[in-house]
Amino acid sequence: MVFSSPIFICVFLPLVLGLYYLLPKATNNAVLVAASLVFYAWGDPLAAVALIIPSVTINFFLGHIVGAAAGQRRRYAIAGAVTFNLAVLIVFKYWGFVVSNANPLLGAIGAPSLPAPEINLPLGISFFTFHIISYLVDVYRGILPPQASLTAFALYIVNFPQLIAGPIIRYRQMAGQLGARVVVFGDIEYGVLRFTTGLAKKLLIADPIGEIADAVFGIPAADLTTGAAWLGVACYTLQIYFDFSGYSDMAIGLARMFGFRFPENFDYPYAANSIQDFWRRWHMTLSAWFRDYVYVPLGGNRFGPWHTVRNLWVVFLLTGAWHGASWNFIVWGLWHGLFLSLEKIGAVARLLERLPQVIRVSYVLAVVMLGWVFFRASDLGYAIAFLRRMFALDAGYAIPVAALNLVTWRTLAMMAMAACLAWPVWPWVKQLWWKRMEEQRAIIADVARAGFVALVLVLSFATMASQQASQFLYFRF
Repeated sequence: MVFSSPIFICVFLPLVLGLYYLLPKATNNAVLVAASLVFYAWGDPLAAVALIIPSVTINFFLGHIVGAAAGQRRRYAIAGAVTFNLAVLIVFKYWGFVVSNANPLLGAIGAPSLPAPEINLPLGISFFTFHIISYLVDVYRGILPPQASLTAFALYIVNFPQLIAGPIIRYRQMAGQLGARVVVFGDIEYGVLRFTTGLAKKLLIADPIGEIADAVFGIPAADLTTGAAWLGVACYTLQIYFDFSGYSDMAIGLARMFGFRFPENFDYPYAANSIQDFWRRWHMTLSAWFRDYVYVPLGGNRFGPWHTVRNLWVVFLLTGAWHGASWNFIVWGLWHGLFLSLEKIGAVARLLERLPQVIRVSYVLAVVMLGWVFFRASDLGYAIAFLRRMFALDAGYAIPVAALNLVTWRTLAMMAMAACLAWPVWPWVKQLWWKRMEEQRAIIADVARAGFVALVLVLSFATMASQQASQFLYFRF
């Protein structure tokens, strides 16, 4: 089940909202836990029973063991608890990758090969594993005591708005919201508007533009012209932003309807003026998680430039690996780590500060778009071949696929509109309009919001009726 499907919008969500508000407040958490398990089991019933429920139960007790331990036993307890969760993640997500890379080496030295069982990747395993680790580490650090209620702890892990693809919410941000929550009409209004905004990003922008990206990346790189290759990257750059930020908007909106305040996950990342600034704006909850639980414990920037660079490389090696068990994701992470490290060099930092804003933003877009090639490509070999076509470093075939064969005027107009919306143009227009409509702003704002919600819902249902619901890109991570 995905947020952008009729079964979710017309059946699941109204039913859960009805139960949540009609039943006594004491049952709110239990209703959401039950709904979340149904939501997860809808797409992966075996994982819900064999992975989610045991994992939540075991980690609830592990948290209490960590919280009760002291001294050296406390360090052993947290090390064992985190190791257990990382081992589960490695088995389900990385075992095939490890085996495929280790067996050739083992064969070369005459050692027996490792078994390579077929293991399906459970939905959202990277996200809920990071939530669990956040809880265990926050308890270990004494930031908060272990959660006394198994139901409340389960809700933190499996809350359906963020279960499959985030945002990644640290336990310290959610602990105070796991008890009684007050929901006013403004929360419902905001939640509906935010959810609808995300729905529009997903169905009306990301999916149509993504069709072009999928078409380009489905063609052998040698069959593409340079223009077609750049078109594919440009479309994917827009697709992944609107797809993932759209999911985040929907998650934040859904959470608000139930009284939760989720942190923001995107802040116009393509308007960044450095790679460091990009990672302050892109998937902000992931950046914050790695900062708090990896970068700072490694020493952060406290021990000089070389240690800082080392810590950045470690963080972005792990960031790449977190996104997928493939060398192209690891190269993507190291690619960003490289430019973050370069920006830590004093001369480079001073040069960036002196450059005009348009050049700085262009530099960031170039680095990010080239990185997206590794992220989107099916494997590392295709990514390298694709990059060669982008820069016309090989001849290609006699009759390659041209960019104009893949687009229409309608899709070009859609891309232009999406490019504008990916930049902070709308906040500027809104602020300008707000100043000029000072007297009637409340009435106009209410009418505009209602009209926007109605229009998006009509267009979205028309889209859903004409095509099968597509999963969000980050479901596979």
